[in-house]
Amino acid sequence: MWNQIKTVLLLGILSGLVLGIGFLMGGNTGLTIALVLAVLMNFGMFFWSHKLVLLMYRARPASKKDYPHLHKMVEDIAHKIGLPKPALYIVPTETPNAFATGPSHKKAVVACTEGILKLLTDSELKGVLAHELSHVKNRDMLVTTIAATLAAVISYVAMMARYAAIFGGMRDRDNGSGNLIGLIVMSILAPIIALILQLAISRSREYLADETGAKTLKDSHSLASALNKLEQGCKAKPLRGNATTSSLFIVNPFTAGGLVSLFSTHPPTKSRVERLHKMKF
Repeated sequence: MWNQIKTVLLLGILSGLVLGIGFLMGGNTGLTIALVLAVLMNFGMFFWSHKLVLLMYRARPASKKDYPHLHKMVEDIAHKIGLPKPALYIVPTETPNAFATGPSHKKAVVACTEGILKLLTDSELKGVLAHELSHVKNRDMLVTTIAATLAAVISYVAMMARYAAIFGGMRDRDNGSGNLIGLIVMSILAPIIALILQLAISRSREYLADETGAKTLKDSHSLASALNKLEQGCKAKPLRGNATTSSLFIVNPFTAGGLVSLFSTHPPTKSRVERLHKMKF
């Protein structure tokens, strides 16, 4: 419950940042433009981004003939969690990973890499699939799309604000330099705050999917074991692709270390595993 409450609060703050920057830039007109921009970007990303992701990773439909065992697993878990069976796809890479996407319960997609099917035991794979179906159940595609879009709008509007402030186009005749300084400070800090909030939302949803998936199967240890294997597997065979899609996967498929790891879309695997081991049914 706390993860859901936290998500709502963080999304509210992100929305406030969008509207705040818009208002500073152009009063009511700027606020309206920022709001319309956010809605349009959300609409487009929500309905079409899953198709782009499948195309990006050359995912192909997993036929029942070639993957009968995988289809049976997903069908059983979908029944337990109360969802229609999603479409299944295979990503042709040895990087062990999986992701779920799609704009609704009825149009959901679950994709597994060839690597994950070779690496995990049946119980571990069930844990991963339950995690992915939990993302669908919790409508995380919608939540993360809104968060990502709001963050993108904030960054774009902030960039416009900096240019406008530098060239003097946004100077308010009544407030003078005070308003100009406030706008510059806001345009610098807002994208940083937006990124931090977006990452916090993504991590919160990962914890929630872990919890929901484990409760569905009444088995948290198999998912914990799978997460450890997947983290090591991704380090050994990192995925080639666009790092901005990392939040889709169950573990970050791209190599990241040092300061970069502080801005990860996923909680530390160690923390996720510890939480799973503490769960009781």
